[in-house]
Amino acid sequence: MPKIKTHTGAKKRFKLSKSGKIIRAHAYKSHILNKKTTKRTRNLRKTTLVDKTNVAQIKKLIPYK
Repeated sequence: MPKIKTHTGAKKRFKLSKSGKIIRAHAYKSHILNKKTTKRTRNLRKTTLVDKTNVAQIKKLIPYK
């Protein structure tokens, strides 16, 4: 069986935690930050877990992580 290629876009965006959960960054943090409150931009810095409906799909994209 040949090796599966890792999706290069996905490997930059997702990380695996020690327990095997997939971690992602929040969206809406790149530009137009003036109108967003300080509290909102501060909370966008934190990482969050990927929703369970997308986990199987993302694990196929990053098989060796």
